Amino acid sequence: MLTRAQVLDAALRRLNSDPTTSMADLAAAIGIGRATLNRHFASRDALLREIGERALDHWDRSQIETGMVAAGESGDAERIRACLGELVTWFVDNADEFAYALANNRMEAMRELTTRTNVLIEREVEFYACAQRAGVLRADLPARWIEHTVYGLMIAAREALRRGDVARRDLDALVFSTFLTGTATPTGDSR
Repeated sequence: MLTRAQVLDAALRRLNSDPTTSMADLAAAIGIGRATLNRHFASRDALLREIGERALDHWDRSQIETGMVAAGESGDAERIRACLGELVTWFVDNADEFAYALANNRMEAMRELTTRTNVLIEREVEFYACAQRAGVLRADLPARWIEHTVYGLMIAAREALRRGDVARRDLDALVFSTFLTGTATPTGDSR
């Protein structure tokens, strides 16, 4: 018998590959009955809420384990740049593992998820502002725009993986390079 965590993992894998999968089709894909799926998750919203919580837990851990706040507060450009690289690796992992959660409108309507999301976004925006003050990221862009840019790159990473356009092993470097090329302090000709 599968544990709740195993059912959640299997459901997430299926939803990552086919976001429109019904609960009945999810149960069949997992190899369990619909009643068993409903014992673990009484509704699709309950399943989505748990997927969202798990994705937010991963995002929160990324900020903590990379030392994002301390790196930003240090003002040390090299430390901040290294932290950005670590964060991108976490973000790409999150986009890979939780692709379904990245842009799910039903999850965005769940107040408890949006409240947590907003806290994580605010921390990240402050870190980007610190990176701007340290000269790592362009100061002429709003820090919130940089946050949106990173989010957009995660959507692009998700789609590139889903479509097989890039190898997973190359994705961290591609995202980091694209991110810094688009937001780094300009050098030379600024046209």
